[in-house]
Amino acid sequence: MNMRETVLPAEWGSKIRRYNLQSRSRTRGQHKGSHHSNRYGSSLDFSDFREYHPGDDVRKLDWNVYARTEKYFIKRYLDEQEMRVHILLDTTKSMAQDDKWEVAKQLTVALGRMVLNKDDHLSFSYVANTPEQPFRRKGASFQKAFDQTVAKLQHPIGDGAFASNAMKVLPKGSTILIIISDGLEAIDEWEIFLKQTPKVAGDVRFLQLQTTQEIAPTYSGDVQLMDVETQELVNISMSQYVLDSYKQLRDSHQLQLEALCHRYGIAFLPVETNAGIQHILFQQLTKANWIQ
Repeated sequence: MNMRETVLPAEWGSKIRRYNLQSRSRTRGQHKGSHHSNRYGSSLDFSDFREYHPGDDVRKLDWNVYARTEKYFIKRYLDEQEMRVHILLDTTKSMAQDDKWEVAKQLTVALGRMVLNKDDHLSFSYVANTPEQPFRRKGASFQKAFDQTVAKLQHPIGDGAFASNAMKVLPKGSTILIIISDGLEAIDEWEIFLKQTPKVAGDVRFLQLQTTQEIAPTYSGDVQLMDVETQELVNISMSQYVLDSYKQLRDSHQLQLEALCHRYGIAFLPVETNAGIQHILFQQLTKANWIQ
């Protein structure tokens, strides 16, 4: 694999294999994976006993317990089911600012590898101008294919709104849905989208990427700014009043976005790209209990 075909350094492979996604919802599907569900089945991990009822599998009777109590008890085991994880990446042009796009792709690949390493089902999609076939694979052997799929997205390719079109590219029945976006679109568009996400996944997470300039701009004097989505140019004198007004608008947007996620049961985690991929992945996501 050459450098243009991969997103993460090769030496990251062994470190990523030590981590896996944590799920707060029941796992789905009938195939064996490496994550315990809240249901009982036939794995080798013992859970507890319950009394025997007619029709139960007599092979699960514990004769040692019977010898002590003269009562029939069935052993119960935790069922191991696969997780179905979908990663949705924002590919609109605002994601190209500073190092945001590179960090977004690195997080996408790292999280996807964790899923595939655990023999779980991974799907991946993004909003494009023309319909794209989503990535859907299961198992560690597809890590290279996933790396290449994300690496081919050399720059953000989406025009228009992400939130208003995202539901069209989401599969149903996911265990976990991870949204990776800067969250800069209008709050009313986010509300329409976010309130629908619990219908397609039991555990929805919003990973918001922010740059230093977005949080606290350092511009001064007369500057010409361009809207990366519309290409519109705007001449602005960066006075303290303008900076304070921007901060108020941004803080309001951030609070509303966080409130929306809370309202619809979505885990919300804003991170700064200048913190670096390793800090975000192995410290912030671990502290938030997204991965362990």
